Amino acid sequence: MKYSLRILRWALLGFGVVAGTFAAEAAKSEAEKKWRSLFDGKTLAGWMPSDFEGGGAVKVENPFRGGPGAIVIVAGETLSGFTWTKGGELPRDNYEITLEAMKLSGSDFFCGLTFPVGKAACSLIVGGWGGMVIGLSSIDHIDASENETTQGREFKDGRWYRVRVRVAGDKIEAWIDDEQLVDVEIKGRTISLRGGDIQKSLPLGVATYMTSAAVRDIRLRRW
Repeated sequence: MKYSLRILRWALLGFGVVAGTFAAEAAKSEAEKKWRSLFDGKTLAGWMPSDFEGGGAVKVENPFRGGPGAIVIVAGETLSGFTWTKGGELPRDNYEITLEAMKLSGSDFFCGLTFPVGKAACSLIVGGWGGMVIGLSSIDHIDASENETTQGREFKDGRWYRVRVRVAGDKIEAWIDDEQLVDVEIKGRTISLRGGDIQKSLPLGVATYMTSAAVRDIRLRRW
């Protein structure tokens, strides 16, 4: 009887260790899924102007229009924007990034979010080609105005839009506010950026085209 109780105690102890390990792993997994802020609302820490030729100024306004601080992109001759400086810290897959963007003035895209996709990268264009086109540039060398992700939406000046991108499970997904607009399988396909200056947004950046915009609440989490 004593021998049986001893075995039972050992079994319970072993179960407790295993359960504790599982709990620790689960807690670690949940912690990794928590959002990490990439903008402190006060400075460009971690970011730098993208140095596009003819690009407009990039500055932080805090507060911005009576609310939290935002990064303001002034319209340039073509592209303007800012780029993340800590590329080695970024995941290349199984992650999600979100931000809020507002068009201040202009008639083209107010958020060109460039993000890593494995060893490559692409851009989610919001409000391109005259102010309405949404899509990914590029898939199989076809840009956001012509591939299967192309959609049209009207975007109002002075309104915040929540932009979210997820790269996971051989898919790229994207949402504007709570509406999913992109859900595309990428296995076996060529994912790339358009040619030209947008390369200066690598590995992660936000750009506009002849348009002024504000960006805030930039966050990332592993998926």
